[in-house]
Amino acid sequence: MTDPSMHPVAVLGAGPAGMATALALIKAGHRVRIYERYREARPAGNILNLWPPPIKALREMGVDTNDLGAPCHSTFRSARTGKVRADIEIPPSVVDEFGGGFIGMIRPDLYRRMLAALPEDTIEFARDVAAIDDHGDGITLSFTDGTSVETPVLIGADGIDSIVRRTLWGDSPKREHNLGIIGGYIFETDFPGIEPGECIVSHNRTVQGSYTAIRMDGVYGYQWWMLRAWDDSAPHPDDLHEVAVELAEGFPDPLPSIIAATPPEQIQRWQIRDRKPLKAWSKGRITLAGDAAHATSPYAAYGAGMSICDGYFLGQHLAGIDLHDTAAVAAALVAYETPRIPHTTSQVQSAYVLGQMFHHCPAPLRPLRDLVMDHTPLLQKQVGERNPREIVAQLDEMGSGILSPAG
Repeated sequence: MTDPSMHPVAVLGAGPAGMATALALIKAGHRVRIYERYREARPAGNILNLWPPPIKALREMGVDTNDLGAPCHSTFRSARTGKVRADIEIPPSVVDEFGGGFIGMIRPDLYRRMLAALPEDTIEFARDVAAIDDHGDGITLSFTDGTSVETPVLIGADGIDSIVRRTLWGDSPKREHNLGIIGGYIFETDFPGIEPGECIVSHNRTVQGSYTAIRMDGVYGYQWWMLRAWDDSAPHPDDLHEVAVELAEGFPDPLPSIIAATPPEQIQRWQIRDRKPLKAWSKGRITLAGDAAHATSPYAAYGAGMSICDGYFLGQHLAGIDLHDTAAVAAALVAYETPRIPHTTSQVQSAYVLGQMFHHCPAPLRPLRDLVMDHTPLLQKQVGERNPREIVAQLDEMGSGILSPAG
């Protein structure tokens, strides 16, 4: 537990990874301060899905998970025939315990709930770090406004352009997937052909289209996205709604109807990119979490969830650690990263490969690819069976709580 005379642990970034890390460390008995470069906590995107492990983590951190999103059952399908290519069957006991196998929600609601769980004045906004100096027995953070602070531990949860990652491991290029996604949400449920309580991911030869039930404050609706190959250097479209409607042509209802009814102000576009996984996250008293460590394509549907779990495990490993003891802190951070790196690397690489397979497959090979997806268990084994196994394994690894790790 932190000596009250010590400076607080510093977390850079007030996204899901940063807020989860702060909440978990507070639960573990440490004082924490989040430094956010923007003037408010800004959701990166509008739509979100969570699996059971991050829901378990949020509960343990004291976040209100009551009425958190809409429980969904997930399938991957052919857009042309409707054939189910993969059915993600979460064990019923897990579904019962965590209110669903897969939760559809909008990202601002998660931010609102996590912010509400943080003690007042945990976050300092408009604090942009210019330099980081680990001097052995502590770390000095220098800000662009000329001020500086001391901290015993630094967690870089500052996103894909992390200054902490760059300081520790040098600069590395972003890996462009040359994929673009348009996504939106609507709080309305009266659509033809709707399947309540479902997350349906469909593919035609070139485009992925999906819709998922969502809920906020007891009101139901749907989120959706359309994803296609998109040259990163190409101009961005002016009318996202129009492009999304065009991409949805040929997909079965209700997806085209949901997109057509969505208000344009509830639609966003973003280009998909990541960085190749690191072999280590930590040096001395500094480590990484969230996108700073493992920026992930939405094909994993697990980026925010992994970020929340990073915070949970940081809390577990730093619980009871004397932050004056450099060797103990460094050992705790290595213990945190050791199981997380293989897990997150697998998710990042799998998401990258799936995106390339579905959207950058040469045109002559697409019919063969779709024949394999429709008539072999390949996708069922890679997604439908693997995902539930990994979810159960992650829940077991989490133990009973931040202060009660798995034996």
